[in-house]
Amino acid sequence: MNKEQILWADDEIDLLKPHILFLQNKGYEVTTVTNGRDALDAISQQNFHLIILDENMPGISGLEALQQIKIAQPNVPVIMITKSEEENIMNQAIGSEIADYLIKPVNPMQILLSIKKNLHSEALVAQKATSDYQQEFMSISQQIAMARTIDDWYQLYNTLVRWELTLSNAETGMADMLRMQKQEANSAFAKMVKRNYEKWVTTDDHPLMSNEIFKTQIFPHIDAGEKVCFIVIDNFRLDQWRTISPLLSDYFNIEKEELYTTILPTATQYARNAIFSGLMPIDIERMFPELWVDEDEDEGKNLNEAPLIQTILDRYRRKCKFSYNKLNDSAAGERLVQHFAQLKNFDLNVIVFNFVDILSHAR
Repeated sequence: MNKEQILWADDEIDLLKPHILFLQNKGYEVTTVTNGRDALDAISQQNFHLIILDENMPGISGLEALQQIKIAQPNVPVIMITKSEEENIMNQAIGSEIADYLIKPVNPMQILLSIKKNLHSEALVAQKATSDYQQEFMSISQQIAMARTIDDWYQLYNTLVRWELTLSNAETGMADMLRMQKQEANSAFAKMVKRNYEKWVTTDDHPLMSNEIFKTQIFPHIDAGEKVCFIVIDNFRLDQWRTISPLLSDYFNIEKEELYTTILPTATQYARNAIFSGLMPIDIERMFPELWVDEDEDEGKNLNEAPLIQTILDRYRRKCKFSYNKLNDSAAGERLVQHFAQLKNFDLNVIVFNFVDILSHAR
């Protein structure tokens, strides 16, 4: 295995020999220079995995050298070391996208930690994830065997999704083991649903289901005088939510995260119509036959979602003005953005993202 090549530029490099020897003993190849100009010459002649740069050097300063290094080798991590605690210098360095910023005096372990963080973090994360999953494997198997209530299954599903994302990000060799556990969990969950579904739909002893979303999750906010944007992403999984939620957290406070149980069949025409009407499919057909399309008919099965929303508002005497938008493609999204300012005129805005479901069925 080739050693990682490190370039260290510092006008007091002779005083840092103990640090350099420490890194060499850890398996790194360290090239040293005493000024910024020599550092630039070095990177023009050799590729380095990481550069350690003193901020205050004669001739070209560390910050000036950093700018030119970023032009020549933008993907090489640069650790800047300085005696200065001036905030302005710190801001300039961070603004130049340095990998780390250390203030002298530094000890060898500080340097090693920063190097490991920048060169070996993926490998170390993968190693730790593999070890942790192997230790938790038996515990997850026991959870699958012991799960009885829907809350048990919610907790188990959260655990499996957490490991699915962790192991996929770490690119470990544990994917087959996890896939096997998910198959085992799916089989056991299906048996649990088969045992309990009739009770869920005929008694009050049931988890939150599709036909109760409006009543329990939307109406309380409307009743409190709040404007509501209800976003429905068809065929959207928890792992997908966990992937995009960090992006949304820059713009929104995520106050609550809750799972619910879909009705059966899970097909869009049943489950989504149940969400928007607040009724089970058999009740939609009975109460609003003009809004129900049978399975064997060619007509689109979800063309009456806006009228179904109006029915639940009428039944529960909620006099609120609502809008309904369904996005099947990017063009529909662009049209919504163009008229986005108009949404503030409504008490309730329902937006359906349908393309995730379309993509899933196209695989």
